[in-house]
Amino acid sequence: MTDTTIHPAGSAQLMSRPALHYTATNTWLNDPNGLVYNQGVYHLFYQNNPFDNVWGNMSWGHATSEDLLHWTEHPVAIACDEQEDVFSGSVVVDEDNTSGLGTLENPPLVAIYTSAFKEGSGLQGTQAQSLAFSTDSGMTWQKYAGNPVLNRGSAHFRDPKVFRHEGSDGAFWVMVAVEAQHQQVVLYRSDDLKAWEYLSTFGPANATGGEWECPDLFPLPVDGDPDHVKWILVVNINPGAVAGGSGGQYFVGHFDGVRFIADTDSLVQASADGTVNLPDCLWLDWGRDYYAAVSFSNAPNNRRIMIGWMNNWDYANSLPTQPWRSSMSLAREVELTTINGLPRLVQRPVLSPGFGRNIHTVQDMEVGSSPLALPDFDTAQVIDADILPGTARVVSLTLFGATRLSFDAATHQLTLDRRNSGHTTFHEKFASTESAPVVLEDGILRLQVIVDHGSVEVFAQGGKVALTDLVFPGPGSVGTELSAEGGTATVRKLTVSAVS
Repeated sequence: MTDTTIHPAGSAQLMSRPALHYTATNTWLNDPNGLVYNQGVYHLFYQNNPFDNVWGNMSWGHATSEDLLHWTEHPVAIACDEQEDVFSGSVVVDEDNTSGLGTLENPPLVAIYTSAFKEGSGLQGTQAQSLAFSTDSGMTWQKYAGNPVLNRGSAHFRDPKVFRHEGSDGAFWVMVAVEAQHQQVVLYRSDDLKAWEYLSTFGPANATGGEWECPDLFPLPVDGDPDHVKWILVVNINPGAVAGGSGGQYFVGHFDGVRFIADTDSLVQASADGTVNLPDCLWLDWGRDYYAAVSFSNAPNNRRIMIGWMNNWDYANSLPTQPWRSSMSLAREVELTTINGLPRLVQRPVLSPGFGRNIHTVQDMEVGSSPLALPDFDTAQVIDADILPGTARVVSLTLFGATRLSFDAATHQLTLDRRNSGHTTFHEKFASTESAPVVLEDGILRLQVIVDHGSVEVFAQGGKVALTDLVFPGPGSVGTELSAEGGTATVRKLTVSAVS
């Protein structure tokens, strides 16, 4: 990534490009697409406008990495044309060349994407699933001549996530896609990625106040036990997420090769008027800016690694950055852990060993109303903290001099408040506070906070709770400090690591 600076609209302040989060050099990006690991390289494809820094001309951008932290941008992989925009989808490594688009000696990478057909095309107004393939490790792509390979005649059938499944009758491909405006996930199977047979439908369920998008379906062992496996169905929704606008929900259940059946404890009962209490649903992230999250195919050692779009459709086209607009989240490894007797996702950012440099450590220090000053944020930093709230009513970490992350001991709510965080007026829905329920463990609040130029990602209690928000500090917005209100708290250990 090129380290450049920009002038936000209406401001003289210089704002740096994110140091840790992927951005396109000078264009727009949104949903991560086709996340795949192949021959030692992680491939990140994504929705991209090659010609501007606002949404439009949807094509697949492309970046690669060997460590999920340092990314190299490549030319557009799959471009829109006069017939179609190239919407979201996935990539598989066709090891057995079931598609016939490569060879056994050189298996193809096959992209399954949504063709959004334009006015004037033979299928205008519909969305259907198409293929593109690569025989040079994902560096160049060719659209399949027989596209589309799956067409329901629908205007909102999109976002196919495809994976290889070993069933009782052998191995086959499974596609998980959405009928977005019906709040349904639809499943299909195929032997060759070209001919598809309908399997089943899931939904509507839980949060249904907007369009369902970007589904994902994958197995995870519970507490690392290979004999106890559950399936996770991720469904992103816009609008209607827990913090407002865009967000990602998930269900825990079982997949038998035909249908996904959610566990009863994953389902929220609607009230008499049909509404659902959104905090009762299962959310990938409680912040405003983690959406369209999907996982990598073929990640080594059976790891399940996800990346989301760090933005919200409420204000996505208005972000005060240029020449780029929008970024990806950090990669997150997800696991399934028993929490209060139920299997639930835990997410941790993928940070390589020895990541950053330790620039500040605090141990066994009591903190009260007089704040404990920490290093200023002149670069991206990671804060790891174990805090005993003690007699304090509220424990707060102030970032950028004005962004407040606080834990309320009475309500057990962790809240990120960006209402006074510099540039907030570029859109009426941006200034906000986001909260998530957090349960102390042995009386300890454990936080990992990744602060980059333009964002805050919070992982609480070892990743049991995630909360992500964009933040655009104003002029002079520097300074980091920890404080307690209504009593004293004890910092058992706090470490600040800087990343240039």
